[in-house]
Amino acid sequence: MTTASSYVPNNRRNDVSVKVAGSIEEMMQAFAIRSAVFMADQNCPYAEEFDGNDFSATHVVAYEGEEPVACMRIRYFGDFAKLERFAVRKEYRRMSIINAVANYAIQLCRQKGYTKLHAHAQKRLVKLWARFGFAPSGDLFHFSDHEYVTIVGDFERLEGAISMSDDPMLLVRPEGKWEQPGVLDFSRDRAPTNPIGGSV
Repeated sequence: MTTASSYVPNNRRNDVSVKVAGSIEEMMQAFAIRSAVFMADQNCPYAEEFDGNDFSATHVVAYEGEEPVACMRIRYFGDFAKLERFAVRKEYRRMSIINAVANYAIQLCRQKGYTKLHAHAQKRLVKLWARFGFAPSGDLFHFSDHEYVTIVGDFERLEGAISMSDDPMLLVRPEGKWEQPGVLDFSRDRAPTNPIGGSV
C-alpha cells in the first residue's frame, strides 16, 4: 500500500519530516506557525485566520529536525478535498520544505481516495501551485485583504487507496498511519467479553 507517510522516503528529505498532527501539542504547533505567517507577516485578523474549521480538519506539520516550520490544513467534502492554510515560517521558505508539505498532503488525500483537490491560492502563488499539478479554475476573488484564485488538481485514482472493503482494523487506525498497527489492532489479543452484558 502506498501511504502518505511512505511517499517521502522515511518521511524525510534533507532532515525535513512531515506528519499528520496527532496530538494537541502538534495542533498547537500548526496554529503557532499560522499565527506567525498569516497574523504577523500578513496582518490577518485572528477571527479570520481561526475561522471555525480547525476541528473538522486534518492538520499536517513539517519539521526541520525537531523545529516545527510549516503546516497545512485539509478539509474533506463529498467528492473533493480542500487544501488550505499552507504556511511556511519566513526563515524556512525553501522549496525542499514547500515540496515536502505539498506532496505529503496531496498523497494523504489520494490515499483516502480523493482524485480532485481544490485550493484557494493567493494570486502571486498560482505558478507555485502549478508545480504540484494545480490549474486555475474560476475568476479572481478576495478575502482577508488578499486576491485569490480557485485552483484545482485532478489526479488519477491511487492504486491501493482506502475503501470500505479494507480490513476493518485499517479503517480505525490513526490518520495517515494506516500501514502501522494501531492500539485497536493490539486489543484483538484479548478475547471479546462484551462487558456491558452480552449480545443484543
